Amino acid sequence: MRVIFNEEMKAVADDLDRMAQGVRKAIQGAGEALLKSDVEAAQSVIDGDIELDALEASVIDQCVKLLAKQNPVATDLRVVVSTMRLATTLERMGDLAKHVAETSRRAYPGSPLPDEAKEIFASMQDFLDETADRLVSMLADREAKTAELVIADDDKLDALHAKTFELALDESVDLSRQQIIDIVLLGRFLERLGDHAVSAARRVVFIVSGFDPSKAPSRDEEGAID
Repeated sequence: MRVIFNEEMKAVADDLDRMAQGVRKAIQGAGEALLKSDVEAAQSVIDGDIELDALEASVIDQCVKLLAKQNPVATDLRVVVSTMRLATTLERMGDLAKHVAETSRRAYPGSPLPDEAKEIFASMQDFLDETADRLVSMLADREAKTAELVIADDDKLDALHAKTFELALDESVDLSRQQIIDIVLLGRFLERLGDHAVSAARRVVFIVSGFDPSKAPSRDEEGAID
């Protein structure tokens, strides 16, 4: 039974790794769409979200079957339940990248961002590109140290997000209503991507160490934009 459980869990882990790689691709593509008005990149992210949804469904289905058939306990139960939570978090990240891509596609051939906002958003995108790389690495290796870096660095993205609000509220900058709306929403989408990455990192720490992530609550469950 143990051999069967390990084999089935390996298949689940492989799907989760594919999800992480798909999320990284979506984040990078959304950035290309937003910062370079690349409508093909935007469409690729939008179309690719279907695969992430299917992978999430597959991971959850496999985990439910494992719980029903194998009746795992202790560490195994922790891994299975946390894997289900990770799949949901990654799917939400794909949705957020899709929202960015859709906003960029709507504004094409122009940009939803005024020139004054592009430097801030480029910095946010650079941060998320690095975070996405860490996400893939920590899930592939179940590496707690990499996960801890994701958690520790989240304040940097929060600081950049605060700048988007400052810009939107700056009456000295000539912005249309649509531009203000886009700055606020896009900033929120990118900031939420960071929050979900932190949630995923906490799950990895929980899998590896048994430390309960609820002792440092994640913001992805506060009912904010998904």
